[in-house]
Amino acid sequence: QVHLAESGGGLVQAGGSLRLSCAASGGTFSSYYMGWFRQAPGKEREFVATITWGGLITTYTDSVKGRFTISRDNAKKTVTLQMNSLKPEDTAVYYCAARKVTSSTDPTAYDYWGQGTQVTVSS
Repeated sequence: QVHLAESGGGLVQAGGSLRLSCAASGGTFSSYYMGWFRQAPGKEREFVATITWGGLITTYTDSVKGRFTISRDNAKKTVTLQMNSLKPEDTAVYYCAARKVTSSTDPTAYDYWGQGTQVTVSS
């Protein structure tokens, strides 16, 4: 079992940047596919980005392509989400999640979740 803890959220103006981190403990981090998801008030949790266990393959939802970058450091057991050119519509609670077997954009496919970190982008 792996435990996840996000950090790095906050309030930023539109056009600004934030870097989210997710620290893992327990389990074999390098064997997990990792994902970032977000949930805005009144909306369902949605896929943002995923990364394979080796970090070679990444996927992004269309709305963040070219602005967000997901990466991981298996030695440090961390996965990060660099968010640039932030927009008010990026405002949400951001969660990291882990699963084995394959990568997925479906949040229900993930087994482990962090507690989330709030990102608020002001216009």
